Amino acid sequence: MNTSLHVGFVGIGNMGWPMAKNIRAAGYTLSVYDADPERARRFAAEHGATAADSPAALGRGADVVVTMLPSGKEVDAALLGADGIASALAQGAVVVDMSSSNPVGTRALGKALGERGIALIDAPVSGLVAKAETGTLTIMVGADDEAALAIATPVLEKLGERLIRIGALGAGHAMKALNNYVAATAFAATAEALIVGKRFGLDPAIMAQVISVSTGRNFHVDVSFPHHVLTRRFGTGFSLGLLVKDVGIAHDLSDALEANTPLMSLVTQLWTEGRDEIGADQDNTAAIKLWERRNGVTLES
Repeated sequence: MNTSLHVGFVGIGNMGWPMAKNIRAAGYTLSVYDADPERARRFAAEHGATAADSPAALGRGADVVVTMLPSGKEVDAALLGADGIASALAQGAVVVDMSSSNPVGTRALGKALGERGIALIDAPVSGLVAKAETGTLTIMVGADDEAALAIATPVLEKLGERLIRIGALGAGHAMKALNNYVAATAFAATAEALIVGKRFGLDPAIMAQVISVSTGRNFHVDVSFPHHVLTRRFGTGFSLGLLVKDVGIAHDLSDALEANTPLMSLVTQLWTEGRDEIGADQDNTAAIKLWERRNGVTLES
């Protein structure tokens, strides 16, 4: 592992903070940038990093830049906007976008950076804040440049326990969106089953126990419902707005490919209604409140 690399990290949010901390703990020289300058300065003071005062300042001297931002729009702005990171990166630098971005946009960004001699890798993650803390995320990797991937891999290995090569540039972002679409569908289906059961007189906690050892088992019946819905904690750390964004990316990709996906359209509609009624900043599991309200029941332990 070449810890002489200078790593820049953009986006010191709920996920980005522990991820950047793990990179610094591995011995890399680290610069950080965040839209909230005070947050970046606090991170730098606590972890021995440097807080950059602009995107371009973060790019100066960086060998690898990691972005962990809300969407591809913010990634494009940070890299290619006025005083952007790309304006200060040297040829041969590697950008690793770990955000949840649109895969079509990722390929366009890769072309724009490639014209400057900068390589782009997409490496979105699966796993909540707890896995970011322990460096045990699952990372879905898309790349066209094998040499660039070899440079970035040791950094990624400090963030995840599973690095899965999905395919060419954009493939990681496509996989992330499709995975979250499947997760959103499983949550909605489980919610409807528990709501119908509750209206019939069944205990939702017992229902969850049965489903968790039966053919309907899924992540949400193991984790989200017993720990966040039935307890009314709603604290997974992943917002409703971000989940709807990922489901929307999957739906947009389906449309771009002219695929016939009626269930995807319905699930996108259901979650969008949940976001609009409950609020984008609420935990994704709080969408159940809308569906409960429509059915006159509350799922509690």
